[in-house]
Amino acid sequence: MENITKKEIKYPYLTKPVEIYERENGHKIVLAHKEGGLVNISSWVKTGSINENDENNGISHFLEHLMFKGTHKHKAGYFDKTLESKGAIVNAATWKDYTFYYVTLPQGPNSAYFKEAIELHADMMLDPVIPEEEIGPAFTLGDDNVSQKRERHVVIEEIRMRQDQPWTKIYNSTNKNMYTNHPYRRDVIGFPETIASIPRETILDYYRKHYTPNNITTIIAGDFNHEDVLEKVCKEFDFKGRENFVNPQHDIDRPVSEAKYIELKGKINTGFSITGWLGPVARDIKDNIGLEILNIVLGEGQSSRLYQNLIEKADEPVFNVVASDFYSFKDGGNFFVQANFKADKKDMAIKLINAEIQKILDGALTEKEFNKAKKKLKVRFAEGAETVSDIAENIGYYMTVCNDLDLVETYLDNLDNYTIEEANETAKKYLSLNNSVTTVLLPE
Repeated sequence: MENITKKEIKYPYLTKPVEIYERENGHKIVLAHKEGGLVNISSWVKTGSINENDENNGISHFLEHLMFKGTHKHKAGYFDKTLESKGAIVNAATWKDYTFYYVTLPQGPNSAYFKEAIELHADMMLDPVIPEEEIGPAFTLGDDNVSQKRERHVVIEEIRMRQDQPWTKIYNSTNKNMYTNHPYRRDVIGFPETIASIPRETILDYYRKHYTPNNITTIIAGDFNHEDVLEKVCKEFDFKGRENFVNPQHDIDRPVSEAKYIELKGKINTGFSITGWLGPVARDIKDNIGLEILNIVLGEGQSSRLYQNLIEKADEPVFNVVASDFYSFKDGGNFFVQANFKADKKDMAIKLINAEIQKILDGALTEKEFNKAKKKLKVRFAEGAETVSDIAENIGYYMTVCNDLDLVETYLDNLDNYTIEEANETAKKYLSLNNSVTTVLLPE
């Protein structure tokens, strides 16, 4: 076997260390032991909208669709049909920092299903044909005479369905205005105009550039012989000397220096708003823990402050929905507060939301809230080790977004040692109203 370096990580709640193998070509293979009859096979590629520009925005997501359209060995549909007939769940996802493809299935008699799944998964990852007849001919939007409505139209319809959603409109506006130059400002799914016109050769060039050994991590989670599976994955993932590509480093945008407000109109009956802030890079585990805690306290679920104070105990009904979210990305996460409210109460809604945020900034976090949120994060982390799918997805995130699975070893210690004083400082560091961007959508 080729020269391979091995590293072991003590992954909390698993009975054996996770093994990370790095091949000479840079391809990483991660093997995680989890008792049971199911296995998960996934490959995470370090590309998403972070590697796109205005001309090809949406290409990562479009390519994700086209990867299932056959290889030189197998026609379109064979991969899905064959594995799903064996009880497999087959899917993929594209986000800002990555695209990943996965199969979860029973091992089958003598691991026959498992071995075939590795072969088919590797074949799809390394030899997609991306045939013109599956993409469909390029066309001009508004042309109703297109005879071959293929995958271009599937993706365009997906984009249009999202564009019609109020939440999508205000998210895209807020997201775009939080950034100055970073590619994160673009919508991952792209625009219909781009998908309608982008040539097959441009898609193939993007695939060849980014789907390289050093940009792919293949993760196998389940109960199996590690030596046999490592040998099998190395054999099937034959990159045939494919050249590596080093992803560019982007300057990390600073938050806006004064609050930004955007107001949009739409064919709706109620008001919608999203207020957003730029957060820490994914590798900054402590600040990420802080914002996860603040998210739980402020706006996650019916016990959160926003729900209790602005809906459950409100003096007068203003909000239908009010909540918060925190997303972690390689070059800096996002913290959001979103709301749906009575349109004629817009000013009051914004004022009430800002008041709740200001309470957090003023250090009103209580020990009870803080400890409850920490406990919830511990439970969530433990739940992430319950299924092969959860384990693989967590490993994929750390390997691809954080570039380091070591961080999973120390997560619980960092969480245990995190103090309420640090949480208060994290709030002041990231959630100042002066650094916020708000988009409101109101009825026309």
